[in-house]
Amino acid sequence: MKRPSIEVLEDKAKQIRRHIIRMLGRAGSGHPGGSLSATDLIVALYYGKLRHNPKNPDWPDRDRFVLSKGHSCPALYATLAETGYFPVSELDTLRQFGSRLQGHPDMQLTPGVEISSGSLGQGLSVGLGMALAAKIDKKDYRVYVMLGDGEIEEGQVWEAAMAASHYGLDNLCAIVDNNGLQIDGPINTVMSPLPIPDKWLAFGWNAIQIDGHDMGKNLQAYDKAETLEGKPTVIIAKTIKGKGVSFMEGEVDWHGKAPNEEQTEKALAELA
Repeated sequence: MKRPSIEVLEDKAKQIRRHIIRMLGRAGSGHPGGSLSATDLIVALYYGKLRHNPKNPDWPDRDRFVLSKGHSCPALYATLAETGYFPVSELDTLRQFGSRLQGHPDMQLTPGVEISSGSLGQGLSVGLGMALAAKIDKKDYRVYVMLGDGEIEEGQVWEAAMAASHYGLDNLCAIVDNNGLQIDGPINTVMSPLPIPDKWLAFGWNAIQIDGHDMGKNLQAYDKAETLEGKPTVIIAKTIKGKGVSFMEGEVDWHGKAPNEEQTEKALAELA
């Protein structure tokens, strides 16, 4: 894969953010906050690291991306469309009856979606199964799992973390979108998972901490994770909920509320 320049990736991320706002504004429902915070990480992965083939979504040797925090699927859908899995025009159908783009990802409907997610806490378990299968089958594909920082309050996450370390799954990389907010408020007041790096280290993982909105740092983290052997790696990416739209940034109300027509236009103007 020829890696695009940082400037190209940053422009692509802005384009993905515009898609997210248009999709949610048109649908009248959805989750802008976590979609916008995850955008830079997803763009860096799909354009700069992931081995995938939009013309053959089921290619056996592809790298896998599991969006465990499935409510942030607008960022994934927009990226899949822009990379050629389905027409960009289909983004207009988000959350409509009969659409392939439902409010949470459906692997039976949407090309490029690896698992049906939305029940939080399950994605890392699926990802470790994929990574273990690669080891057993002597395949060299890698598995990436994106988790929300509120999601890691789920006990199943830590069962999966323990198992992944036990089996030495160095082909598994978790990405924590650490935007500090979940549906009920700040993560440290709802059910604090802090300090996040120490917990992963205690479970036998490598831990990399980055600014998740620095495209260069994202790429460097993915590159480093690929070189570390013997244990899985987690990338803890500090992000801002609602990144890119001033009135959404850091505001918990935008976890699961779509912008109205006026707000949509204002957000798009900021992302122009």
